[in-house]
Amino acid sequence: QVRLVESGGGLVQAGGSLRLSCAASGRTLSSNAMGWFRQAPGKEREFVAAINSGYSTYYRDSVKGRFTVSRDNAQNTVYLLMNSLKPEDTAVYYCAARNTGSVFTTPLNYDYWGQGTQVTVSS
Repeated sequence: QVRLVESGGGLVQAGGSLRLSCAASGRTLSSNAMGWFRQAPGKEREFVAAINSGYSTYYRDSVKGRFTVSRDNAQNTVYLLMNSLKPEDTAVYYCAARNTGSVFTTPLNYDYWGQGTQVTVSS
C-alpha cells in the first residue's frame, strides 16, 4: 500500500515562498509519475504541476516560472517549490502518484493521494 504524506504548507505573505514535500512509503515510486494538485474552497481540484519518471516537468500556465517540481528518488520524495506566491494560490495542496511513469493532468488518472496541506497566501 502506497502512502503519501505532504508537509511544508503554511501562511505566507504575497510574494513569499514555500516548499512542499511529499514523502512516499510502502513502495519505491521512482518509476511513477508524481503530481501536485490543489483545491480551493468551492472549487474543483486542479492540476498544478507534475514530473514523470524521466524527470520531465509539466505546469499549469498560471504557475509557470514561479513553481518548480522536482523529485529525489533516493528519498522517495517529491517537492514543489513555490515562489512569488499570490493570494489566488491559496488552497489545499495534494500530492498524487500514478501507477505508470507518464504524466496526466486530470485527478482521475492518479491512483494514490496524500491528505493535503494548506497553503494560505495573504495580500
